[in-house]
Amino acid sequence: MKLTGLLTLAAVCHTSAFHFSQLEAKRSAVRLQASVSEGDSRREFFGKAGAAALSVTAGSGLGFGVLAPPANAVGGVGKVSERLKAYGLPPLGPVPNGLTPLLEVWGKGKNRFPLLVLMCHPVTWVVTLPSNDVNGEDGTIQAGEYSKGDTATLFVWEEDGHVDNLASAGKPLFEKVLQKAISQKSANIYQNFKVTKVVPQDPAAYDGKEYVICDFKYELLTGAGFEVDRRGVASITSQGKAVEVLWAASTRERFKKTEQTLRDITSTFRVYADGLNLSNELIQYDQD
Repeated sequence: MKLTGLLTLAAVCHTSAFHFSQLEAKRSAVRLQASVSEGDSRREFFGKAGAAALSVTAGSGLGFGVLAPPANAVGGVGKVSERLKAYGLPPLGPVPNGLTPLLEVWGKGKNRFPLLVLMCHPVTWVVTLPSNDVNGEDGTIQAGEYSKGDTATLFVWEEDGHVDNLASAGKPLFEKVLQKAISQKSANIYQNFKVTKVVPQDPAAYDGKEYVICDFKYELLTGAGFEVDRRGVASITSQGKAVEVLWAASTRERFKKTEQTLRDITSTFRVYADGLNLSNELIQYDQD
């Protein structure tokens, strides 16, 4: 009788754990959909879905996994500092607690122009980089904890070209660029967008360049037919022949916990374009 009771108890515990992991998987799927709906390619979706599944597996006690950063990304304080020095750029500044630096070239493909992008992200976040093939480059630089809907994403707005005196450009420009950033694949995935705060930064802290920090909020319209309130922080600059944005966002509920991290991430955003020779970073295509 005692053995039977123990076996029954074990079966109940196992079943409960299984149902709990199923519930958490459903919650993670909703959060993943919220982050993927904001403009990812099919390839990026499957990469992030795998990361989310691994996160749920580890959290449910069903298994463990470690996600390594992309092999072609330059990460870590030492390596990033060395590469900045090689380009003759200012040294890496203080890295906020819990974050790690990432230095990568956006625009290695023939359909884009190159930008050297620096940002920091939490050490546990998964990094996604642009993909390149014979047709050019697709995708962007992004890091996130996708199972929770926390992301930091680079967006490059080329339509207006370079913008002088960015700090005085006005709120309408920032609203337009940020709305384009959150809806790269479709303009019908959000509503009630609003920039709630605009703070021009001191150029002395940004190597003499202009950067503006914006707070914003919006409602994400999911494919399941419901809305997800999102809150975010963005750093905006204009280097080279475009306007560049690093925007970081979470759900409204998580923003209470992640706000300082998102602000730390965007504060580390730097873009370098003019005067850099990035030819060795570009994809070499076969000549027909």
